[in-house]
Amino acid sequence: MRNILLVEDEQDISFANKILLERSGGYRVRLAMNLEEAWRSITEAEPDLIVLDIMLPDGSGLDFLGELRQGKNIPVLLLTALSETSDELRGIQAGGDDYITKPYDIHVLLARIEMVLQRTARLPETITKGTLTLHITSNEAFVNGENLGLSQKEFSLLVIFVQHENRAISAAHLYEQVWGRHMGKDDRAVKTAVYRLRKKLQHTGFTITAERSVGYCFEQK
Repeated sequence: MRNILLVEDEQDISFANKILLERSGGYRVRLAMNLEEAWRSITEAEPDLIVLDIMLPDGSGLDFLGELRQGKNIPVLLLTALSETSDELRGIQAGGDDYITKPYDIHVLLARIEMVLQRTARLPETITKGTLTLHITSNEAFVNGENLGLSQKEFSLLVIFVQHENRAISAAHLYEQVWGRHMGKDDRAVKTAVYRLRKKLQHTGFTITAERSVGYCFEQK
């Protein structure tokens, strides 16, 4: 049974979500009403996923997320009443794995939780492929000890590519796994991120090739 830490200061919402997640999702749910309780809960038992409200009585959920990402790679689904694009962007840049705004349907919350858990399935702390070394906890990639300086999106793409070497992966699948949403018809975000990643891989012995109407393939040069 997977464990979820729900960090939410509105008691009625918190208890209602706990019941629904346990009954409908089959999860084990722990509650934290503020950041102090959240840190204590993580210390006692590290969860498989955190559902984190951004606005909390003792601080910002985004600041909490930034501190969390310095040492832990626990998946985080941001939960907030804010709906501005800039707020969503700040959350994702801070290290959030997905974002949902209030009010929401519980079935949407359940679907997002399951999607994040699938996308961020526990990986070994280190993955090595040829000259490449990927440190999962810190989201950093090295070639012969030199940091490639990847962004979070680039690192997430590289993890997927390394796990599926010599297999073509569609842009739509990459977008869903890394951005956490349905891509639609616009694949520019994937194209841009793959282009930047390919440039940073040019001295690693690996490259990413594009196959028209198929997707991208990570392979040795």
